[in-house]
Amino acid sequence: MGMKNVVVAITRVGIVRCARGRLLGPMTTKFDLLHNLRHEWRWIGRRPSARDAARRLDGRHPDLGLGDQRDLCDVVELCESRSGRNVVERARIVRALLEEASDPDIHRALLQTLLPGVVSVCRQLRFGEGIVEEPSETLAMAISLLSELLVDWAGQSRAYAAPDLLSALRGRVRRWMLKEKEAQHAVAHFELTERSAEEASPLLTRLESLRLDHDRLVRLTFARVFEGRSLRELAADDHSAPVALQSELQHFAVRYLL
Repeated sequence: MGMKNVVVAITRVGIVRCARGRLLGPMTTKFDLLHNLRHEWRWIGRRPSARDAARRLDGRHPDLGLGDQRDLCDVVELCESRSGRNVVERARIVRALLEEASDPDIHRALLQTLLPGVVSVCRQLRFGEGIVEEPSETLAMAISLLSELLVDWAGQSRAYAAPDLLSALRGRVRRWMLKEKEAQHAVAHFELTERSAEEASPLLTRLESLRLDHDRLVRLTFARVFEGRSLRELAADDHSAPVALQSELQHFAVRYLL
């Protein structure tokens, strides 16, 4: 499983995955998500592969003074303001983590290091208020996008790696929000113009023609448009996360119905 799957849960069933497997269960709030990431990190950052990764990091960057760190948990703690390291020293550690981020454990360590910054980015963007139903959905997407960004930038050497990454992340989250807003407008227009004349509706004919290949989405679209059922109700019946189902229905409508 590639490192782009560090957080897959956001668009499917709310399960966070690491490059080497499942990390978290279903999330309900942004506090649950952060708590679980931190809780899982205490195990991930101290497992044998994380200890090996810390030793390799020290070997490749002896100037950072990481020889006394037992594992990646200890390395990540050095990046905190209370660690005793000054701003320049902490920035050099983050720079080294990005240079070595092709390693799955170091990738995860860098993600963990940047979590406070991710929250700040989401706060600057008001957690998608007016576009996304739950703040936790924006936070989860931001973490997923950061994971992808770390894959794209792995191996780069940046003196200001943390602010550079968070600035790029802010741009990606903003673009995601704009796409969500556009999709919502398209679906809203679709629902308003197609809700009446049920028997004679061209939409019904179109949905019927798609039933063979897209039965589940056809049924959910019918329930949403013609029966007026809420997204949360449909998601519960479908055993999926509301944000994931919303995205699926929007993309289905834009691709096949508009």
